[in-house]
Formats: sequence, structure tokens, C-alpha cells
Amino acid sequence: MADPKGFLKVTERELPPRRPIPVRIMDWKEVYEPGDSAVLRRQAGRCMDCGVPFCHKGCPLGNLIPEWNDLVWRGEGRAAIERLHATNNFPEFTGRLCPAPCESSCVLGINQPPVTIKQVEVSIIDEAFSQGWVEPEPPARLTGKTVAVVGSGPAGLAAAQQLTRAGHTVAVYERDDRIGGLLRYGIPDFKMEKRHLEARLRQMRDEGTRFRAGVEIGVDISWSDLRARYDAVVIATGATVPRDLAIPGRDHAGVHFAMEYLVESNKAVAGDAVSNQITAEGKHVVVIGGGDTGADCIGTAHRQGALSVTNLAIGKQPPEERPEDQPWPMMPNLFEIASAHEEGGERQYLASTVEFLANAVGEVRALRVAETEYRDGRRVPKSGTEREIPADLVLIAMGFTGPEHAHLADQLGTQFGPRGSIERDAVYQTSAPGVFVAGDAGRGQSLIVWAIAEGRAAAAAVDEYLMGSTDLPAPVHPNDVAIGLQPA
Repeated sequence: MADPKGFLKVTERELPPRRPIPVRIMDWKEVYEPGDSAVLRRQAGRCMDCGVPFCHKGCPLGNLIPEWNDLVWRGEGRAAIERLHATNNFPEFTGRLCPAPCESSCVLGINQPPVTIKQVEVSIIDEAFSQGWVEPEPPARLTGKTVAVVGSGPAGLAAAQQLTRAGHTVAVYERDDRIGGLLRYGIPDFKMEKRHLEARLRQMRDEGTRFRAGVEIGVDISWSDLRARYDAVVIATGATVPRDLAIPGRDHAGVHFAMEYLVESNKAVAGDAVSNQITAEGKHVVVIGGGDTGADCIGTAHRQGALSVTNLAIGKQPPEERPEDQPWPMMPNLFEIASAHEEGGERQYLASTVEFLANAVGEVRALRVAETEYRDGRRVPKSGTEREIPADLVLIAMGFTGPEHAHLADQLGTQFGPRGSIERDAVYQTSAPGVFVAGDAGRGQSLIVWAIAEGRAAAAAVDEYLMGSTDLPAPVHPNDVAIGLQPA
């Protein structure tokens, strides 16, 4: 185990500092300073190597957290990355983007601040890349079987890497012009610079995975033709249909879904010329939705030079301490201050938007907002509390309702559940034989760790379908729910 008395000697969490706000909002680089190795070793040394490590269950990937904490504390970085890669294909993504349910279920968290598991994780992979320890792992032999993976987000990439390493010939199809899905165009660089994605894609190419960007399955190639060309197909297209706000004035100019805005921003940051780009420069911006996507919009608006940023959430402000109805080891819903919130703007809770107001030429100029009240278990606007909030740009970041259905049912015969997700059985297979689904497309909107875990598990199911048996790990069953995490 790590330092046997570490949790007694070091009782506080230590995280790397964020770059000064006036500096970081002038660029798109990641907000955190590089971690101090001595601090990381101290934090890793707090891990108690519990008899029952609940952090394993808190993480859908089943990361071997006590093991690599111990190795970090001992200064054995190469061994640490081997244990980390044993369960997680992409710790450079999860270490930056995951909300860390493992930390919520850390046993130390019962009466102390939990171990900084996420920070230790990202330090392991960053050192591994810098030292050249992340090397291609091509298969020893090819099976002769072919697999198409549709979608290049974390679920698709995880499935592709696992299947390539098993010896299958894998092609990843992505309708965008670059590979990466939401990792590429949904996540701003201040949360994860794209060099991390590019480094992993280089490894995957060297292992033999083939990438086909700019190809939309169902349009450029029909789903039925794709199925005919390959021995198996994995659908990993994500839950990309945004939840809309159907209120008067929704069609006014200047009201956009969050992903429209973030995609264009990411393309511009990558150096692309984006005509008529949606930008916050010189505007009063209102972001509707209090989740991670909303925070991404807030941070982006600050960097584009917004005059003001207001964030509206329809519900109550979450508590700052773990509530009694969300006891350890559940992942509690707490009030959090992301880096974007630090940078400015105003957060308003119990705010129900009832109408978008326009100027004489049809451009949004304000929102009419009312207080939220709870009536018969529903959240509704409270009569008589209406007020206006100035807005030149409104971004709807209210989450996603499921995958896009176009062409799947008629071309492939797939079926959909009552919540819009693609139906699948206990081995991730859809109603179409040989067609599997992983990640948010089958689960509904969820976390990056669930996407990677499902990608790995679906890969194992595909391997068994093709070969009759498999040695690939399957960390989760489609109906699994980690502690405190319900499918969206």
C-alpha cells in the first residue's frame, strides 16, 4: 500500500493552482498549472489501500486506484501507467474531463477530504507521454475479421482500440472533418488541449486502426451497405439531440443550442475559417442550463470578450455539503465552482425562462424570466415574478435527449427505447444482428467514464461474436449503475 500513515499525516487535499484569471482568459490553454511531483506523491500517499476499495465501484472502469496510488507514492511512474492502462484506454481524457465519482466514493472521504484521485491519474499519463512510455500495441496476428465503428468520441475510440488490439481490422467513421467527436468539437481547449487527443490518435493509427473522417453513415454510405461490408458494426454516435426550450420567441436570431456555439468556437481555435461565426464578443450573453456544457459556454464567452455572462438554472442551488439523502459512497449533487465560474458572470437559480424578446429586426434583445416554483412535483414559472434580462446571445445548454434516429430504423431495422436510446440486449447487440451499440447512443447522456467503459465492454462482446470467445475485459453490463450514478 501507499504510506501507511499518509492519511494521518496529510489530512487536506492539495490541487495544482489554476492560472491567474486575467492571464488565462486571454488564451485557450488549459487553466491548470503543471502539478508539483512532491504534492502528487503526498496525495497518493493518503490512499489507505482499503480492504474494500469503494473507489473501484464508484468508477465504471474499475480503475485499480490503490495500486497506482501506491506506485506514484513510490516514484514508479512506468509501473503506474501500466496499471492505469490496464483498465482505462484514455486516462488523459478522464483525468481532465471526468467529474470523478471515484473521489465521491473514496473511503477516506467519510471523515476527511478524499484523495485527489483524478489529479494523480492525469499526472501519471502526462508523465508517461512525456517520457515516451505510451507506445503502440499492434496485434501479434490478424483475425481476418472486419469491424466498422461509427462515431469517434470516447466510446467509439475505446471500442476501436480494443478491437484493433484483438487483431480485427477496424475502421472508425466520423461525419465531422476531424476525428474525436465531442472530444474534438464539444470540449473547449481550456479544459483539454487537442494535443492530447492527437497524441492518442497517433498511437491508434500506429496500431492499425483506420480513420474515415467526413463520412456520414446513413447519407454517404447507408447503414445497410455498411453492415454488408463489415463482419460487425459498433454504433457509438452519442446522444447528440439537444433538449430544446419551446417557448415564445425561440426562433429569434441570436438564440442557439450550446453545441452550435461550441463547435464553431473549437473550429476557430483550431485555425479554421468559420464564416458568420456565433461569437460572444461585445455581447450580453445568457446561458440556460447549469451543467458542464453550460460552464463550457461561460468560459468560451469570457475568452471571446463578452460584455456580461448570466447563467440561468431552473432548479434550486445545490448544497455545498453532502446532503443526508446522498450519503457516502454516493456521488452527491453539490454546488461547484468550475474554472469558468471563477472567471466572472452571474449564476441565478430558480429561474424559469418564459419568453425570448426581440428588437425591431427580429434579433433577441432580452429574456423574460420568472421565479421557479414547485407545483404537483413540477417546476413551473411563478406568476407575478416576471422580469427581463438583457441578452444579445442566448445559448441553450439543457442537455441532450438521445441519439439521432434518422436512417437507423429504415436502413438497419434498429429499435428505440421509450427514452429515445437505441435498444440493445445484455451483450450490447441491437435488434439488427451483428450491430452493437456503446456509450450515450445506447445509455443516454452520461459521463465520459461510462462511455469508455461501455466501449471496452462492447468490444469484448463484438470479439466474442466474431471469434466465439474473448479475452478482452468487459467492465460493465448495459444495465450496470455505479454508486450514485443513474443513466441520464
